Amino acid sequence: MNKPRFNVSKLTAALSAVVTISALSFAGDAAAVANIEKDSLKFGFIKLTDMAPLAVAFEKGFFEEEGLYVQLEAQANWKVVMDRVVNGELDGSHMLAAAPLASSFGFGNQADIVTAFSMGYNGSAITVANDIWKQMKPNVPMEGGKPVHPIKADALKSVVEKYKAAGKPFNMAMTFPAGTHNIKLRYWLAAGGINPGYYAPPQDTSGQIDADAQLSVTPPPQMPATLESGTIFGYCVGEPWNQQAVFKNIGVPVVTDDELWKNTPEKVFGVTKQWAEKYPNTHLAVVKALIRASIWLDTESNKNRHEAIEMLSQKQYVGADFDVLANSMNGTFEYEKGDKRALPDFNTFFRNGASYPSYDSAVWYLTQLRRWGMVNEFKPDNWYLETAKKVYRPDIYLAAAKELVTEGKAKASDFPADTSLKGSNDFFIDKISFDANKPNDYLSKFAIGLKGKQKLAGGKIVE
Repeated sequence: MNKPRFNVSKLTAALSAVVTISALSFAGDAAAVANIEKDSLKFGFIKLTDMAPLAVAFEKGFFEEEGLYVQLEAQANWKVVMDRVVNGELDGSHMLAAAPLASSFGFGNQADIVTAFSMGYNGSAITVANDIWKQMKPNVPMEGGKPVHPIKADALKSVVEKYKAAGKPFNMAMTFPAGTHNIKLRYWLAAGGINPGYYAPPQDTSGQIDADAQLSVTPPPQMPATLESGTIFGYCVGEPWNQQAVFKNIGVPVVTDDELWKNTPEKVFGVTKQWAEKYPNTHLAVVKALIRASIWLDTESNKNRHEAIEMLSQKQYVGADFDVLANSMNGTFEYEKGDKRALPDFNTFFRNGASYPSYDSAVWYLTQLRRWGMVNEFKPDNWYLETAKKVYRPDIYLAAAKELVTEGKAKASDFPADTSLKGSNDFFIDKISFDANKPNDYLSKFAIGLKGKQKLAGGKIVE
């Protein structure tokens, strides 16, 4: 007989949105989640290394052990991902951490998507073409004959200004307007005094109002070829497509998101709110399997990474060469050709809370959506947390964690005991400290970006 299971709907009704598991303890083995409503599932992903928890959960049998029969299917781009999850063609998918937040208030398509699992921290970088790097390099501080990292966009500013003076657009690529790569690229550029442009929805969704650098969408696997063709001068994307540029000798990654903001939530696993409410036990089982996969990926100083890289190199997953994947997944990162450095936390999936869907990270992403006009009107501080709570579901994550601890598949100490909002101090490249309790105060600190009552009207910022 199955032991009594943790009922998500009762949990949600009985507790506040954030719960603590500090009192969790082992209670021997238990069966998989009982009363699974739907056991045959199709999940989507984009060919990036941070889809790894999905591949691992499938290949190591974690889905099956939780009573699920899963099909994984690569998707063409992030728009297709969102559309297919919303219309029900996919039960859920690997998706950009900021995308469900933007959908919740109607930037792009209006959709109610929830996430109870973060796919991990970091894993992205900003790469520029070799010729642009050659122009940037004299502006970069050097030490021992090598560039000092992190490299700031200050070094790029004079290059962009030269293009602007000549009447030439400085084109860069990201992967999706309401995506993490767009936000990270914008943050880096603005921190160096380069305006990445504003959105003014619904009239203007180009994101290029007042832009010094023109950002446009390119699907992740196409980034290196687009750079090599000269159509763009740089891009922000997840791995392995930055290391691919190094291996092909067509570009130089200049900064990683780990350097931009230490422990950056990058992707989430998303389902529609309707799906989560219709299949709560199934959802819980999925999150359990994904947590187990993330633990496996990070366990014992990454001892399983070699096996994980072999998995991801298969064409049905990422399909990149083993050596390209290993260049960043094994705790190193190569910038200029031959300049390989230790970057142990570039890809983390579980440690330091990497799989936990935190309200802090959701609020941060919302501040950046406001900063660039995707939220084109003032919102009070409480709006940020209320919006985060509609999308991010740590209660479901912690319910799954509780079952895993009870079953002896995880330790209580592995999961956050303090789930309150907190500031991120000065973990950012520009040392501007963030406090999730005071989003408007945080926005007021930036020289470039909307703040206070400002909005875009008629192509201009107005008070």
